[in-house]
Amino acid sequence: MVVIGLSGGIASGKSTVARLLEAKGAEVIDADVIGHGVLAPGGAAREAVLARFGSHLAAADGSIDRTALGAVVFADPTARRELEAISHPAIYREMQARLARPRPEGAVVVIDAPLLVETGGRRALGIVALAVVAATPAQQLERAVARGTPRERAAAVVAAQATLSQKMAAADYVIDNRGSLHQLADGVETFWADLQLRFGVGG
Repeated sequence: MVVIGLSGGIASGKSTVARLLEAKGAEVIDADVIGHGVLAPGGAAREAVLARFGSHLAAADGSIDRTALGAVVFADPTARRELEAISHPAIYREMQARLARPRPEGAVVVIDAPLLVETGGRRALGIVALAVVAATPAQQLERAVARGTPRERAAAVVAAQATLSQKMAAADYVIDNRGSLHQLADGVETFWADLQLRFGVGG
């Protein structure tokens, strides 16, 4: 099994790259989906988050109102770090459990996680190569707003994440999404071809 990390800031195009890699046969483990799960009813982090940030954040269906929680933590760096200290260990435990499942020899597993650089999760997850999807902060902001994120919230998320230069410095590969979708797809093709050469994956 070859474990690849895929990271990038909000609205950088990371999910699009993940879908393109999935179409090539890679298995994608999505940290955002797992993050929703640990805050859902019965989730590993739900009770601790409500205890820290207030029971008023519980939605009618028992899950946590992530929009309301986001409004709190992206306005307060200390609160954000406290949330991460609760949720990230639960997310990483679930990712490690999924990685431990048996797979065919040569399987490619992509860990799709926005904060791989910030959390230093590469070693914990056995990631052999880290790819970062690159977009400018202005592009991230406009793309996030276009898909329905309030501008102020999107700007707060961009500001809270590692800068593009920091992410690129930590990467083994940079997949450029500062151009067209066609150019992005070409970049994924180049990335996949290199993985085939380097690790003998794909076929």
